[in-house]
Amino acid sequence: MSGETVLRATGIAKSYAGVRALDGVSLDLRAGEVHAIVGENGAGKSTLIKILTGATTPDAGAIEVRGAHVARLDPQTARALGIAAIYQQPTLFPHLTVAENLALGLERRRWYQPIDWQERRTRARALLARIRAHIDPDQPASELSMAAQQLVEIARALGTDARVVIMDEPTAALPQDDVERLLEVVRQLRRDGVGVVYISHRLDEVFALADRVTVLRDGRLVATREAASVDRSELIRMMVGRDVQAVFSHERGTPGDAVLRLDRVSCEASGITDVSLTVRAGEIVGLAGLVGAGRTELARVIFGVTPADRGVIAVGGRPVSVRRPADALAQRIAYLPEDRRRHGVILQMRVASNITLASLRRIAGRLGWLRLGDERQAAEGFVRELGVKPPSIDAELSALSGGNQQKVALARWLMTNPRVLILDEPTQGIDVGAKADVHREMGRLAREGVAILMISSDLPEVIAMSDRIGVMRGGRLAGILDGDARTPERVMQLALGEEAA
Repeated sequence: MSGETVLRATGIAKSYAGVRALDGVSLDLRAGEVHAIVGENGAGKSTLIKILTGATTPDAGAIEVRGAHVARLDPQTARALGIAAIYQQPTLFPHLTVAENLALGLERRRWYQPIDWQERRTRARALLARIRAHIDPDQPASELSMAAQQLVEIARALGTDARVVIMDEPTAALPQDDVERLLEVVRQLRRDGVGVVYISHRLDEVFALADRVTVLRDGRLVATREAASVDRSELIRMMVGRDVQAVFSHERGTPGDAVLRLDRVSCEASGITDVSLTVRAGEIVGLAGLVGAGRTELARVIFGVTPADRGVIAVGGRPVSVRRPADALAQRIAYLPEDRRRHGVILQMRVASNITLASLRRIAGRLGWLRLGDERQAAEGFVRELGVKPPSIDAELSALSGGNQQKVALARWLMTNPRVLILDEPTQGIDVGAKADVHREMGRLAREGVAILMISSDLPEVIAMSDRIGVMRGGRLAGILDGDARTPERVMQLALGEEAA
């Protein structure tokens, strides 16, 4: 039975560079309750968790812990108030033992006081026993499975006498055999009167655990409902309910022959398993899925960043060996990565240099000297084509807006004259006008016969801009949707592993 309210957030708002990440979100958590938070990628879940744990300061709103207003919440204050977080990737020190990891943040002793190793092991065993975890306190953390590391994280939270435990996708990296074990630990926390905020994309876990569920969409609160009063279909509709056609449009043509074909492609290092997919000339194939589903990992396999260890990659009907990005470029495969600031552009270089960086051989003379006139002509052509608005093509790229930086990153790969273009989150973090420009360019390239594989976490974008949609889940292709089957609900059902109603 749920008890007193142990945590309450009211009217929480947060913006980053003018983009509203949270807009007036309210949430409360009761003792002995599991309160699930669900939503698409970008719905605001991570931002809300950072605020509740003190890692981020909200622009507006109020937070109360056990009825007392908290004027400023930072990580140290959050821990002192009994708030602990368990993340998807455990934060244990791999070269320390389990007991040593549990001691961090729990022991309070002065520098001159000796360590009581026996007491440390005894406390570790007691904490692990509370969650029925059969783990040797002397075992190095590096030798633990991912599930065991999660259990140690939970034990550490209990050691701080946490009354609020926030779990962010705790089972995302776990094999199915370990999931139920972790879920039983969550149930035990509830029986012990701990309030649990549980974030998960796996709806079966939400319905198995949650007393209440809160849905976020585009940084706003959609609804908070008793879990027993809502079914899967309704929950998915609340998560994705947007008018797709009002935002994006793509005029579909008739695709040509297969340009890129994957036949049971696997990469153990990237977690990609038996992916078979075809992208035809003039076709835009969207790649959807949740965070960690393997979308970016598949793109990196195709481009040779992490080469496939099994399966066949064929370009233009012929099997090819792509062991490194240079091999991909030789096959006229281009890849615009997700993080443009780290991998897509070089902010300290000129606009012109950024555009020509992947095509230096085309503008170099016989002795390797750069032909500056050719570089300027090529760069100016793409600036006009994509509507880039720098003060000058000789300006540093850092002087441009995010949308114009993205256009320059795209121009770099268009200059390689690709027949396969992989776009990873091509419009993430840019304004509406820049999005429209990128979409128009995608349409033009498709009409000219380029095969486009587009990864996007924005469901309306995927549905409106794609001829077909491949949905990834757990490093595998969960399904391919075409025609009228390309609905938000069906995409989410495949991404979440739900059966169609």
